[in-house]
Amino acid sequence: MPLSALPPLRLGKDRLAKAISESKRILNIPEDYLVGILPASDTGAFEAAMWSVLGPRPVTVLVWESFSDGWATDISKQLKLNPTILKADYGSIPDLNSIDWSNDVVFVANGTTSGVKVPNWDWVPDNREGLSICDATSAVFAMEIDWSKIDVLTYSWQKCLGGEAAHGMLILSPRAVARIESYDPPWPMPKIFRMKKSGKVNKGIFEGDTINTPSMLCVEDYLDALQWADGIGLENLYKKSLANLKVVEDWVVRTPWIDFLATSKEIRSNTSVCLSVVSEKVKALSKDDQAKFLKGISSELSKRGVAHDINSYKDAPPGYRFWCGPTIEEASIKNALEELEKVYNEKIKTL
Repeated sequence: MPLSALPPLRLGKDRLAKAISESKRILNIPEDYLVGILPASDTGAFEAAMWSVLGPRPVTVLVWESFSDGWATDISKQLKLNPTILKADYGSIPDLNSIDWSNDVVFVANGTTSGVKVPNWDWVPDNREGLSICDATSAVFAMEIDWSKIDVLTYSWQKCLGGEAAHGMLILSPRAVARIESYDPPWPMPKIFRMKKSGKVNKGIFEGDTINTPSMLCVEDYLDALQWADGIGLENLYKKSLANLKVVEDWVVRTPWIDFLATSKEIRSNTSVCLSVVSEKVKALSKDDQAKFLKGISSELSKRGVAHDINSYKDAPPGYRFWCGPTIEEASIKNALEELEKVYNEKIKTL
């Protein structure tokens, strides 16, 4: 149905409110949590959260890939809060049992550049004093979220739903709302981060009255994506992503020159699947030559229209990264891996 055919009450704010209510329903978010739409994708939503809630307590940041490292940098250099940083190398995860939960704790649910996710939610205590602040942009709709362990969570429309970029979702528990209402940050607050009005959380943001004007075309696309997700069902979205991961796992088992970057199965991502090339021939090359060799293979796959932008992140060990979220079909993953193996076997003969 074209937008022009929609009754007036279904346009504008009502469509935004529906995007919020449908997100809340489909994701089984508790009734007393607030859900809002913010500008600038997951990044904007997460920055707004950090600038609004951090400061009253010490902060711990869990870092195991590039995006969590970026949050640690912003907290250290922009907000100047001198956080405790628990860091792990690519493929690993910090010791989740060593966290001081009298602090606010900032973390990603899934590391998109390392292929490492949190193994479960048991490590977040129910009686925590600090807030649990989670960037879950590559986890929501593909991995189970225990909302009792969450105080702040953000995601974007594009990752697991394949929607349009530029809009972020912010989810606040009652504890996070209480923090915002009881705390006035000492730094200047940009307009697009302001969530408080007259000493209270600005409820309008969580009812479709967004801080700035969003693209209504993107909103309609998100509503369409939510309808698709609802038709499949949340549990089946998880299963689709896990089935895609299983395709990669089976291929890795029978392919000696490749392995997962994640050091253990329990932390292996089922969305941003990162693979490390372990061939002795390739490892014997300099780092620059390794990158050149592997990029040559990925370029060939892109030319064939099989897979695009599959190179590992620039700071990660040499290898490949495949998106295996619920919008991807098993057949597409199988085809991409078969072609990768063919091209690799051709190119390795040149070394």
